[in-house]
Amino acid sequence: MEHMYTTNSLLTKVLTMATSSVLILAFLGVVYGSDVIELTDTNFASRIKSMDLALVEFFAPWCGHCKRLAPEYEQAATTLKKNDPPVSLVKVDCVGEGKDTCSKNGVSGYPTLKVFRNGELQKDYDGPREASGIVSTMRKQAGPSSKEVTDAETMEKVLGGYDAILVGYFTSESDLKSEFIRSADSLREKYRFAHTTNEAVMDAQGHKDEIVLYRPNRLKSKFEESKFVYSGSASRSSIEKFVEENIHGLVGHMTPDNEDSFKKPLVIAYFNVDYTLNPKGTNYWRNRVLKVARDFKDKLNFAIASKSEFTQEMESFGDRQNSEEVLVGVKNYAGSKFVMPEKFSVDNFKKFVTDYLDGKIQPYVKSEDMPADNDGPVKVVVGKNFDEIVNDPEKDVLIEFYAPWCGHCKNLEPKFNELGEKFKDSKNIVIAKMDATANDSPPQYEVTGFPTLYWAPKNNKDKPEKYQGGREVSDFVEFIKKKATDPADLPEDGKKKSQKDEGDL
Repeated sequence: MEHMYTTNSLLTKVLTMATSSVLILAFLGVVYGSDVIELTDTNFASRIKSMDLALVEFFAPWCGHCKRLAPEYEQAATTLKKNDPPVSLVKVDCVGEGKDTCSKNGVSGYPTLKVFRNGELQKDYDGPREASGIVSTMRKQAGPSSKEVTDAETMEKVLGGYDAILVGYFTSESDLKSEFIRSADSLREKYRFAHTTNEAVMDAQGHKDEIVLYRPNRLKSKFEESKFVYSGSASRSSIEKFVEENIHGLVGHMTPDNEDSFKKPLVIAYFNVDYTLNPKGTNYWRNRVLKVARDFKDKLNFAIASKSEFTQEMESFGDRQNSEEVLVGVKNYAGSKFVMPEKFSVDNFKKFVTDYLDGKIQPYVKSEDMPADNDGPVKVVVGKNFDEIVNDPEKDVLIEFYAPWCGHCKNLEPKFNELGEKFKDSKNIVIAKMDATANDSPPQYEVTGFPTLYWAPKNNKDKPEKYQGGREVSDFVEFIKKKATDPADLPEDGKKKSQKDEGDL
């Protein structure tokens, strides 16, 4: 009995200590709290306006990705709270008390992160999702987006930078200055901005109450102006449109970092672009591109690019890709590519651009040779027969994009072959596959991993549906049953057939 009493007493003491520990931890949580600010529909609009810069996570409590992000987000919030200037990290529960806020901000998945500045949505956050990466990315967003210049010497240095720059000259506080700063906040990651209110600086540059876009010295040419003066209204959207339309001039220097800022249709001259070791030679060829670009500036956009930085694009030029010649191609709105086969000269270049605009040039399509025998249950698609098979207006098509080295693709192959056998006698449904590493497909078939599958219904070839279902034969069959344009053409259900066969025995 004494031993039992002692054991019970010990157990009671342990439980008491454990309870105390939980209470202490709870107390510390209340005292120290979280540095992530949780907002709801009732206070989001008012609170977000008070924050100079905020990163907002729109989440769902049950979301696995959100749970993994949570400790990193907390750690980043603690660090950025002490930043100078501080950056607020906010979260909104999209299935709780923040439903309306999430809806208003176009949230369709979790977690979604967006950057707000003074209560205004700036951009979607697409940076790293671990603490150090979040801190690094948001610190770049903090601080002034436009450099204030107070003397003429500094302005000359600013204007002499490697890239183009938008400069605001303001004699006083005004709507134009306010909208200029808002534009700088919005485009700070893409372009350079500076402003001044110094009279001596404005006198030296010859501008007052104006916004001026300066071309970088390395791209100055007799074929175009070296600066562009903004003549629109005091409107952020108008200023940003001016920047986007003029930042690259007639012929911009495209790199992997700024490629997305070039509008299509885009004519690109690829050669050994090198503004460090050979600026004169680089501009020799750029000036020849400029001569032609002047005649088509309202119809097309132009750029020069280094072959070595766009090796994948060079595949379009076949054996010529390693030559010293200038290679020319066009990318249209749909993402199709057109290649100039002739050797570069101003005359050949001008004719190529004219022929492209007149629709006389066929797009380049990377393709393996057509299969000699394509009577198998799974049709082999290459670049040259894509239209014939996948875009057949009389057939629904389920196509797999694969890579020969992909393990998941190899695992799928026997199941996909079995699926093909099930539908081999169908008149309206095709099961197909294409090696996406050796063949081009239309841009609407976006392939970012392997295997990727698409459903191309016969009545809507322009908008194929990405297959997101299971990878068993039964999953594919159920999907096709649901999506088939002509259900009567479906093969008999395998299970029912088996039962019938067993009955016959």
